[in-house]
Amino acid sequence: MHIDLNPDKRYYSIGELAKAFDVNASLIRFWDKEFDILKPKKNAKGNRMFTPEDVKNLQLIYHLVKERGFTLEGAKTHLKEGQKKTLDKFEIISKLESIKVQLVNIKNEL
Repeated sequence: MHIDLNPDKRYYSIGELAKAFDVNASLIRFWDKEFDILKPKKNAKGNRMFTPEDVKNLQLIYHLVKERGFTLEGAKTHLKEGQKKTLDKFEIISKLESIKVQLVNIKNEL
């Protein structure tokens, strides 16, 4: 799961993220309540507005829960015990996946 973050964009709505992750907005709301690592701002209407840092953390949660099959408690423990190391590994994997996509596109153009 790789989401390209727009460098000019400061906030993402829950709807945008639900679509990008192909999950229901209710799941993202649930994760927001369950994981202290997520700290979205709320606008005047009370809607959650996620920062790029929140999006990276959501990608990590998605990876642990949906792709690696962690339970919520397991994911929480994993994040607490090795958050920096896990995030570093996840960012490396994300960058490599992005490079792979670029290389495949170049190969297809030849």
